[in-house]
Amino acid sequence: MHYALDLRTFIFSHYFYTGLRIATGVVGLTLLVLPFTDLPTAMTVCIGALSTSLMDLPSTLRHKFNEMLSSVLLCSIVTLIISLCAPFQWLLSIMLVLVTFLACMMVVYGKKAMPLQFAALFAMTLSMSNTVSIAGAFLHTGWFLGGGLVYLGYSMVVSWFLRHRIKQQILAEALFELARYLDIKADFYDMHVELNNQFNRLVRQQIVLADKQQASRDLILRGPKSQQNAILVQVHFGMFDLYEYILSTHTDYMELREHFADADILTYFRDLINKAAKDIETIAYAITRKRASFRTISYKAEFRAIDVELQQLQQDSLAGKIPEVAMDLIRVTYNKIRDTVDMIDELHRATQATRGELPEMLGADMTPFLTQQKYQLGVLVANLRWQSPSFRFALRGAMAITVGLLIAAHLPYTSHGYWIVLTIAIILKPSFSQTKQRRSDRLLGTLIGCVATALILHFVHEPVALLGFLFIATVAAPAFIYVKYRYTAIAASMQILLQINLVIPSSGHVIGERLLDTIIGAVIATAFSFVLPSWEYRTLPQLVRRVLTSNMGYLDAANNMLQAKTPDDFIYRVSRKRFLDSIADLVSTLVRMLDEPASKHRAVEELNQFIIQNYLVMAHVAAMRLLLKRNQDSLPRPAVNALLQQATSHVCLSLTLAEQVLNPKSEPLSAVDPSPIEAVDITAETTLWTGWWPLQRRVELLYQDADKISLRSADIGRILGQVA
Repeated sequence: MHYALDLRTFIFSHYFYTGLRIATGVVGLTLLVLPFTDLPTAMTVCIGALSTSLMDLPSTLRHKFNEMLSSVLLCSIVTLIISLCAPFQWLLSIMLVLVTFLACMMVVYGKKAMPLQFAALFAMTLSMSNTVSIAGAFLHTGWFLGGGLVYLGYSMVVSWFLRHRIKQQILAEALFELARYLDIKADFYDMHVELNNQFNRLVRQQIVLADKQQASRDLILRGPKSQQNAILVQVHFGMFDLYEYILSTHTDYMELREHFADADILTYFRDLINKAAKDIETIAYAITRKRASFRTISYKAEFRAIDVELQQLQQDSLAGKIPEVAMDLIRVTYNKIRDTVDMIDELHRATQATRGELPEMLGADMTPFLTQQKYQLGVLVANLRWQSPSFRFALRGAMAITVGLLIAAHLPYTSHGYWIVLTIAIILKPSFSQTKQRRSDRLLGTLIGCVATALILHFVHEPVALLGFLFIATVAAPAFIYVKYRYTAIAASMQILLQINLVIPSSGHVIGERLLDTIIGAVIATAFSFVLPSWEYRTLPQLVRRVLTSNMGYLDAANNMLQAKTPDDFIYRVSRKRFLDSIADLVSTLVRMLDEPASKHRAVEELNQFIIQNYLVMAHVAAMRLLLKRNQDSLPRPAVNALLQQATSHVCLSLTLAEQVLNPKSEPLSAVDPSPIEAVDITAETTLWTGWWPLQRRVELLYQDADKISLRSADIGRILGQVA
């Protein structure tokens, strides 16, 4: 379950704070204006504030101001254009279709532009019924602009006072997702869990985790460095160190299950890791409460049980019942888990006080780690072509709105055409899977919201009590939009129906009309999701090649770091982030493809294996890094470096061949020279080093067979064949 769906953690999350901030600003501004003007004017101010609030997201103050100001100006322009055209039905219809097309084209700027795109459509929809004069259109837009600007000022002031609090909440969210990630890893030691399915769950959670970690970077690493944020910086970097320790705990689970299926030690491992996940949650919870974190979970029982079990297993090994190589593997795994628990203790201490200077890494240029958002006109123009998924989505949206307007004009009852248009704008998304999910959530949420509102209006008649329900709905609508959209749909339906009832008390019939208009809009959006579709499988070759390329860059950086050829791990961290981003894009595409019709599925099994094996690259490199760091004083550096170079070259040769199959006309990848290096005999140099076995084991697991690291050339070819 998402942490924000738990009441204990929800009320301290940035989701609740955002909902409360938006509701207070929008409702408060409306009530403030209402005594000095008429109701339609107050509602225009309210809509202006509400449109601006759609861009009121956690961000640095400078970025938040730019984003919200862009929303105010764009929505005001849209409002003015639509209001001027409203008296002329034919001109209004043309402008509605044109504005929809241009708003949908904004998706070329990525996920960050999606709220801005919807804000433009929202302002357009709520302005289409304003049949006023030219002077009235300018006055209406002026009130709308005023509401947006006042809300912008209000939000910036509140965000300035809460700027440190927002950083705490975003960092805590990343820690909650890290705990969930570790909780999934615990089930690898459960004999009843199927490994392949668990790997898929782990990789998908890793994508969610990467997204939350990126949000933490964008807030904590941006702006001037100050001692006030030193503890958050410590915890932030400690979180990434802990993440690498967790990655390093990957082991050969099949071999563990083969040799220790009847032993209790795997159950103890699972319980120990589950406790570690709960321990991370206590750190996250303490951060949301603005408190230092202290360990409240004891691992002593699990440690004692595992130590006793290891002694018994060692006796079985001496008796020949268990191979020594399996005992080495179980001991190494246990040591990794203990190291992870120790690192969690470090994270507890990081929350308690500032320890010395800020991390040295803060002196480096953080730009490669931060999200870069550039709104350049050339990007939009370049996508005005038939092959562009964004262009096809814009055409799809414009056609859907056109059909919605035509149907609304011929309904037997006095329809609210803007409800149908708004439903289409909410449901119809760039991808089929997003449209499918939004449709289900919107229909069910609207149904529940209509029923709930009908019950409230039946039993509650006091305006003050109805205003209380309206405020709660206004808080919930933005609070759940990125957590559980179904709840947002429920709250949004209650919000608008309660508003209408407060304005027109005898408007009970509106509930049924809203439900019917929502169904009509959902049907239209669903039908047009099949028009000019951009099926996900078409992007697979490009995404697979990007993973291969970033994998090469990551291996090159890891190879240089492991061999101590670089003074720090900055380049390694940047390369790891790029590798993770490329895998995240591929996983997201695969998940969306699985929501599409079965006839549009391509190479699902091969892609699953490809994603898993690339994920394992990071796990093995993380384990290697920590192992070399722990034994750096006794390390036979020349021999180990030679072995690492040989292994890396072997893998890069495989990746190069795979990339050439994927794109025969391209130049071969050359991040690392793939020429083979003769094997190095290091036995004599390492006979006195007891830590050599796990290092050798890790090198073999990571590099000995390149076919296990990436898809073989034949698999790449099979994907291309299925895509074609």
